[in-house]
Amino acid sequence: MASLQPVRGTHDLLPDEARRARHVIETGRGIAERYGYEEAATPIFEFSEVFARTLGETSDIVTKEMYTFTDKGGEQITLRPEGTAGIARALISGGLSQHLPLKFFYAGPMFRYERPQKGRLRQFHQIGAELLGVGEPSGDVEVIALGATILEELGVLQHTALELNTLGNTESRAAYRALLVEYFSDHLDSLSAESNDRLERNPLRILDSKNEGDREIVAGAPEFDDSLDAASQEFFAAVCAGLDTLNIAWQRNSRLVRGLDYYCHTAFEFTTEALGAQGAVLAGGRYDGLVEQMGGPSTPGVGWASGIERLSMLIGEAPAKQRPISMIPMGDAAEAVGLRLTEDLRRAGYTVDMGYRGKMKQRMKRANNINASVAVILGDDELAQCSATLRDLDSGEQELVALDDLRDRLEQFR
Repeated sequence: MASLQPVRGTHDLLPDEARRARHVIETGRGIAERYGYEEAATPIFEFSEVFARTLGETSDIVTKEMYTFTDKGGEQITLRPEGTAGIARALISGGLSQHLPLKFFYAGPMFRYERPQKGRLRQFHQIGAELLGVGEPSGDVEVIALGATILEELGVLQHTALELNTLGNTESRAAYRALLVEYFSDHLDSLSAESNDRLERNPLRILDSKNEGDREIVAGAPEFDDSLDAASQEFFAAVCAGLDTLNIAWQRNSRLVRGLDYYCHTAFEFTTEALGAQGAVLAGGRYDGLVEQMGGPSTPGVGWASGIERLSMLIGEAPAKQRPISMIPMGDAAEAVGLRLTEDLRRAGYTVDMGYRGKMKQRMKRANNINASVAVILGDDELAQCSATLRDLDSGEQELVALDDLRDRLEQFR
């Protein structure tokens, strides 16, 4: 019988990697709270319509990458491929529009059926932030600053570059779309099949094509700036000025786009060259038309998402774990006392590992293997004196400590 393996595109988060992921989430959550963002969690599956409406019936995610199935009630259900749609759905179904503005932070698994590669899995994990109900450029500045602060706290900001662009307002995008269709229509024979397919339904997406032939054609495409009206220019200028005020370095990428119609104005990505082709570490933008497209009230929004796996790779070594105390009872009487002491210490906030079996040498070997800071040894001699032997596993020094004083004496090893 073949050995069981995880499903392709999934992997186990064993202790070291789980500790890195937890560090990313807890860092993100803590900093988000400083900015006034509260944690929210939406279901990992939604009615498929939620994503078809938000991502577009013809988008690559909907047509190729979504995990969709029919449940036992005959409903079309989809595992969430991203987090923003669920937040927008919660705003509508929860009647939250009367409480705007709202600030949400989230963390959790997402699912996309795509070719697994470094930093990209079929079940992957993200942290994200959404600011709903703020239409001013200051909202864009705040969410970018939040992302930058999280990356800085994680020690990876210096390995990234913030790329920034404007998608303008509805009128500007319509004008630019017309220019792109006209330009790319003159290159139909040279464009890839994928870009030909995108030309009518999503021409902006051609700009971020990875096909080398497409990229040569894109190099000569019209610039978005030529289509920006005065209002769009003013909005983008305000965002740039806000980032400059906060000393957040950025660089213009006029080819950075979001293909869906509800995106507008600011688009941004923190990118890195440290992860090969998968360079985006944290990406987002403004989506003022999303909630309305889903059937809710007109609600401005801006946010971002960041892949936990990619951040974990940039972090490198897992944060150091708490060194435990090793409880080593020898003999039946000591086992009972050791069990009670272990539980008392744990409830007092100490990290304690209980040695379950083996002779003294085996139990001390385990204490060293788990990088314990100190061993609490209980034998017949110690019990006769109502004491325990404390052995400092770094220095090798040991002393006899009364059981009543044990908790206080262990304070230095907490």
